[in-house]
This record gives sequence, structure tokens and C-alpha cells, in this order.
Amino acid sequence: MMQREPTTPGEILSEEFLGPLSMTQKRLADHIGCDVKVINRIVNGRSSVTAEIALKLAATFKTSPQFWLNAQLAVDIYRASKKLKKVPKPLSMAG
Repeated sequence: MMQREPTTPGEILSEEFLGPLSMTQKRLADHIGCDVKVINRIVNGRSSVTAEIALKLAATFKTSPQFWLNAQLAVDIYRASKKLKKVPKPLSMAG
């Protein structure tokens, strides 16, 4: 199991795309047709990347939607694993 929390899609967006391109959250929001609050929540880790946003980010930055969704999924699984007190044992298939 992963020890440290995976990098969030928002951190990737901010550090690998917005910063290097000197692009503001507002400019990105306008470009993809969403409210700047949506981008701000993603960047600050308060909202998840949805399939629709993943498609828009992929088109904008020449990545794949899977890139964004896989980053989100890794964070979601990590956080869920930290919340679980007990994981069920494998189900026996013997009759």
C-alpha cells in the first residue's frame, strides 16, 4: 500500500500546467467554459476532477482524460484506505 498521499490533480494542474504557462485559474476557467470557483476548488483540493472536467483539461493541455481521472482515482483510493478501519477478508469460493 502506498505510504504517502498521491499528488492531487489540482497540484498537478497548478504546478505542471498553470504555473509554467503563466495561466491564471480565471483564464483556464473561461477557456474551458466553467466557473473559476470550479478550478479553484480543484487546485485547492476541495473538489474532485469529474469526467467532464477531465475531458476539457485533456483537450486544453494535450493530455488524456485518463491522466486526470487516474490522478483523481489514486487520491480517492488512498484517502479511502486511510478511513477504513477494517478491510474484509477475501470471500471463500469453496462450496
